[in-house]
Amino acid sequence: MSRNVHLVGSVPLGSAGEVFETVSAALGPRIKRLPDGETGPRGDWITWLEPVFAAHPAFQKSGEFFRVHASGTGRERYALKPGRGAADIRFDNLFYADIAKQSYGDFKQLKEAGKIPTGTKFQVDLVPAHSVIWLFLAESLHAPIDPIYNDALKREIDKIAAAIPHDALAIQFDVASAVFARLERNEASSYGRTKAEIQEKFSRIVADLGNHVPRDVDLLYHLCYGDSNHKHVVEPTDMSDMVEFANRLAREIKRPIQLIHMPVPRNRSDDAYFAPLRRLALPPETKLCLGLVHYTDGVEGSQQRLATAKKYVENFSVATECGFGRRDPRTIPELLRIHAAIADLD
Repeated sequence: MSRNVHLVGSVPLGSAGEVFETVSAALGPRIKRLPDGETGPRGDWITWLEPVFAAHPAFQKSGEFFRVHASGTGRERYALKPGRGAADIRFDNLFYADIAKQSYGDFKQLKEAGKIPTGTKFQVDLVPAHSVIWLFLAESLHAPIDPIYNDALKREIDKIAAAIPHDALAIQFDVASAVFARLERNEASSYGRTKAEIQEKFSRIVADLGNHVPRDVDLLYHLCYGDSNHKHVVEPTDMSDMVEFANRLAREIKRPIQLIHMPVPRNRSDDAYFAPLRRLALPPETKLCLGLVHYTDGVEGSQQRLATAKKYVENFSVATECGFGRRDPRTIPELLRIHAAIADLD
């Protein structure tokens, strides 16, 4: 019996419809949820959200440039205009719901035509405030703006849940390097001074968002160390921080979690990386997904990571570490083929 395949989000094809058809044809019943591929301007993850800040009357360019790592793309952050404060900030539209409604129309039409397997759900990926404002706002604004932005994200969830049938919907939160780079570095910020405080703060934030998702909608989490210019923000020592974070989510979220995804770097087929999975304590309804599929070493390398993972956990689905968005579209057919081959291994 095949393992399930999970797609993190982005797929660099021409349209949502092309993503739905291409992925469904390649993976068939192995895929349980289909994202729209975050095509077009959304292909570079959250960079498409800059107009939320650029067009806001309370913000202006700060002159401060931020890079997630030394070879990452530098982006100028925003600061408040003189005389403006957090009380002046409201984000009326983050555009997620508008896009989701349009993509779901394509999904529904293709599913009714039999081009998407029965039972497959439509997946919407959302990004919590800490990642977005890490990129776009000056450091001093992170603490006051985080809850304001996440309130807007909750309104997007409400609009999505009102527009799309719950039994056809999955909502994923991308919990990325704004969390896990800080944990790996034990980097003090407004989110915490110690690793324990950072774990507590971020898990509470994303649990609060998860608890806002209606109980009859699938809830997913993608944990990540970044993929800027195909490079992690920081390399994980092992899976300890992710296991601790997942265990906190399992305790703090008051509704079922359907899936938690954890990345596996290409060069990590060693026992030391996977050993912390022994401490993973997920409830039976929560599926672990391991991002151990890599295009660059194909089925052979992915199989080595799979074999080591199976020493520590058996029941898991497979994925890549992150989305496909910054990948050459010509590689997508082969990458999907690798997914199918790995999913079908014993």
